[in-house]
Amino acid sequence: MILDGKCPTGPIQTSWDRHCFDLKLVNPANKRKYKVLVVGTGLAGGAAAASLGELGYNVEAFCYQDSARRAHSIAAQGGINAAKNYPNDGDSIYRLFYDTIKGGDFRAREADVWRLAQVSNNIIDQCVAQGVPFARDYAGYLDNRSFGGAQVSRTFYARGQTGQQLLLGAYQALSRQVNAGTVKLYTRREMLDLVVVDGEAKGITCRNLVTGEIESYWGDAVVLATGGYVNVFYLSTNAMGCSVTAAWRATKKGAYMANPCYTQIHPTCIPQSGDHQSKLTLMSESLRNDGRCWVPKKQSENRKPGEIPEAERDYYLERKYPSFGNLAPRDIASRAAKEQCDDNRGVGPGGRGVFLDFSDAISRLGEDKIRERYGNLFQMYEKITDENAYKVPMRIYPAPHYSMGGLWVDYNCMSNVPGLFVLGEANFSVHGANRLGASALMQGLADGYFVIPYTIAGYLATTKPGKAKTDHPEFKKSRDEVEGQLKKLLSIKGKKTVTDFHRGLGKIMWENVGMARTAESLKTALREIPKLREEFWQNVNVSGGMAGVNQQLENAWRVADFFEFAELMTRDALHRNESCGGHFRVEYQSEDGEAMRDDQNFTYVGAWEFKGLDKEPELHKEPLKFENVHLAVRSYK
Repeated sequence: MILDGKCPTGPIQTSWDRHCFDLKLVNPANKRKYKVLVVGTGLAGGAAAASLGELGYNVEAFCYQDSARRAHSIAAQGGINAAKNYPNDGDSIYRLFYDTIKGGDFRAREADVWRLAQVSNNIIDQCVAQGVPFARDYAGYLDNRSFGGAQVSRTFYARGQTGQQLLLGAYQALSRQVNAGTVKLYTRREMLDLVVVDGEAKGITCRNLVTGEIESYWGDAVVLATGGYVNVFYLSTNAMGCSVTAAWRATKKGAYMANPCYTQIHPTCIPQSGDHQSKLTLMSESLRNDGRCWVPKKQSENRKPGEIPEAERDYYLERKYPSFGNLAPRDIASRAAKEQCDDNRGVGPGGRGVFLDFSDAISRLGEDKIRERYGNLFQMYEKITDENAYKVPMRIYPAPHYSMGGLWVDYNCMSNVPGLFVLGEANFSVHGANRLGASALMQGLADGYFVIPYTIAGYLATTKPGKAKTDHPEFKKSRDEVEGQLKKLLSIKGKKTVTDFHRGLGKIMWENVGMARTAESLKTALREIPKLREEFWQNVNVSGGMAGVNQQLENAWRVADFFEFAELMTRDALHRNESCGGHFRVEYQSEDGEAMRDDQNFTYVGAWEFKGLDKEPELHKEPLKFENVHLAVRSYK
C-alpha cells in the first residue's frame, strides 16, 4: 500500500501557515467538552499537555516516573538548534532545513523538516520567556555553539544540562495547568495497551506501578510521546526505564512502525568498563567543539597519551573530513571511531576507545573558559572514570543513543489509526536515517508547543466528544488481555532473570544489527531472536506478585515487547539493501568506506503493519520527494 503523508503542496516556505489556516478549528466553548490523553511527560509530552490544557481541553497526562520532571529528556546535554543567526555566520531557516535533510541522508520528509526549521526560532523565544537559563555572552546576548553536521553556530545551550533546563520550563508550564485544573497528572502509571474502538484510538490501559492495579482511561484522542527504543540493545545511553512498550502496543493494535532500523550510535560515550554494566554514559557532542579526536598512528603498547608525540597521533576526523573536522555528523564520527579500533589503534581497556583531547583548547582559551562551557561534563567524567580530563584526554567510544524510526505519522502527527497522535522521538518524521546533534530537543518542543495544538483540532472537530468511555467492551477486553499476560509472566517460575534475557537480546542485536550490518548478520539475528524469545517464555523467573510495586514484572513486560520489536527492526534492516545514515550495510559502501544509498529503489519510508507473531509483517511505502534539496551524495569532506 502507498501511504499518504498528507503534506501540503505548493511553495514550501508558506506550507505550514497555509496548512494551519486550512485545518478545522474547535471553538473555545467546545474545547472543554473534549478529553485528550497524553502518555509521556518529557519535552514533547509535557509541552503538549501544557499547551492543550492552556487552550481549554481536558487533558490527562501519564508518566511511569514519580514526577514528570524525571522524563529522559533531562539527559540531553549539549543544546537545542534554532535558526536565529545571532552569530551572523550565515544561518537561516533554509540552511537549518538543508542541514537536517542532508544530515538525515535524504530519508526524511521535506515538509516536516521545513516546519521544524520554521518554528525553531519560536521555541527559543518561548523558553526564554519561561526563564530557561540559556548561556549568554559578556554583553548579555544568548550564546551559541556548533554541533555535528553544521558549519554555523546555531545551538543554544545551558552548560551541559540543556535538556534538564528545558524540561523544567515545560514542567512549570504543565504544573500551572495542573493547578488550573485543565490537566490531571497521573504519575507511576505505565501504559500497557492502546484501546481502539471502531478503528479509532479512544483510550489506554495502564498498570498502577504502586498498587499493581490495572486501570482504564478513556479520551477522545490519545497522544503518545514515549521516547525511543534503543534499549533493545540492552546497553545504551538511555535511562533504564525507556522501552518500546507504548509504541509496540500501538503497533499491535494496527499502527504502522516506520523505519525501525534507523537507530543512532552516538560517538561520544564513556567506553564500557565490564559486563556488570547496565547502561552507558553519554558525554555531550558539544565537547567536540573544543576536543580533538585522535588515536596513535601505531598500536600504542600501553603508552600514556602524554608520551605519544604529535607526529605519532592521527587526528582521524580532521584527516578524513577536513571541512567539518571533529564536528562530522554522528553516524560518520561513530563509524570512523570504530574503524580506528578495528584497526588495532584503539586506546584503553580492550582497545575499545579513542581520545578526545582538550589540551589545544585549554592552551588557547585557558582552563577557566573550558570549565565555564563544560564544567559539569568534566565533573561527571571524573566521577565515573577517576580521570581528570583537564590533564589527560577523555576516552570515548560509540554507543546506541537515539531512534530515528518510530510510529508512522502524517503531516498532522497522526498515525494511520485515527485519533492516535505521536510526538517527539516516538514518531519517525523529521530525522531521516541520522539525527543531527541538538535536534532532538528541537523536535520535542516543536511537536508539543507548536504543532499538536493546531493539528489535533483538525481531528477533534470531526469526532463526537465522549464517543467511547471505560464501560465500552473494548476496555474490558484490553484489561483482561493485560492481566492475562502479567499472570503468565509470573507463572513461568524459570531459572533465569529478566536481565539475563535482556542482556542476551542486547548481545544479539549489537553484534548483528549494530553499527555495521550485513545480510548474513541480520539473518543470524532473525534465527537467534525467536529462539531466545521462546526460552524467555519458558524459563524466565519473575518473583513477587501482581499487587504492589514489582519492578521485575515491569521489566519482564518491557523485555517481552523488545523481543517482538527486535525481530521487526531486523527485518527492516534486511529489506533495505542500501547504506544510509545510521543504517550501515557493509555490502553497500564506497571504496573509502562511506555509506552508499540506493535512491532508485529506496527513497521511501518503510512502514510495517504487524500481522501476528511468527508471521511476516506487511510493508507499506510512503514515497519521499525532494523538490527543495536535490538528492546528492552526502559528503562532509
